[in-house]
Amino acid sequence: MGDTVRGKSVLVTGGTGSFGRKFVEIALKARPKRLVVYSRDEYKQHQMQRQFDHPAMRYFIGDVRDADRLRRAMHGIDVVVHAAALKQVPAIEYNPFEAVKTNIVGAENVINAAIDCRVPKVVALSSDKAVNPINMYGATKLCADKMFVAGNSYAGAERTVFGVVRYGNVIGSRGSVVEVFKRLRENGTVPVTDERMTRFWITLEQGVRFVMAAIRDMRGGEIFVPKIPSMRILDLVKAVAPGRKIRIIGIRPGEKLHEVLLTEDDASHTVEQPDRYVILPEFFSARRPKGRKVPPQFRYSSDKNTSWLTVKELVRIVGD
Repeated sequence: MGDTVRGKSVLVTGGTGSFGRKFVEIALKARPKRLVVYSRDEYKQHQMQRQFDHPAMRYFIGDVRDADRLRRAMHGIDVVVHAAALKQVPAIEYNPFEAVKTNIVGAENVINAAIDCRVPKVVALSSDKAVNPINMYGATKLCADKMFVAGNSYAGAERTVFGVVRYGNVIGSRGSVVEVFKRLRENGTVPVTDERMTRFWITLEQGVRFVMAAIRDMRGGEIFVPKIPSMRILDLVKAVAPGRKIRIIGIRPGEKLHEVLLTEDDASHTVEQPDRYVILPEFFSARRPKGRKVPPQFRYSSDKNTSWLTVKELVRIVGD
């Protein structure tokens, strides 16, 4: 994956978040020319400066809502990884206008700035919540996904190409269910919304390496979906809070019983590769990658997955 960023200038929006920190950690090993962290929190940037003392690092304070600042930050950039988003579902349900400004208007600003600055490659991070969304977060991410795919048409004769990476829950990310369960287990009781619930699961490092692979392979307009395991919520509780009492509280507003990464509607324009699915754009021509077409009516959902994490595997992954 080193050639993806080696000798290049790379910018990460939302670079002080969980993904951004892991991306910086891995990308620095590949010796980029510049690695720009773009975020709005100066204290978190200060913390990162202390952690990553490297001559390639640059820190830009800015918000993706600020189009002018984005254009300034993207001058001379070769690769943009768009990881900035508001993503806490309950907070977004209560503050939907703010989610639109960051997740949708911010996406538009990133697209326009990248085209104006002739950035060669832009990849945006999506979520399983964007598939058949039932909450505001998912709706804004679905909108952003479609904007980044359409960005390839907006680029016209310019050289900028856009792609999307879509995956499930991230182990170790800030505010993840693992973090919540670890905190609540001290009370002796762990609340679970529904004992039947399943989720896709990926580690931060796997997510970063998958994004790098997408940057390497993208031709424009693809949505890359990794083949990742599922886990049962009760197995996660057994791994994180063994012996604790479980209290069923019912599904919260905007929450699904199972998650989906690829729907039957995507199947007609999706190809399967050994470690991933690639959803191709429908409304403009793109170079078809190698792989076989998925069967008609194919659906990739967390409850029908062929790969499952066991309690023992979850214990090894999440630690104490």
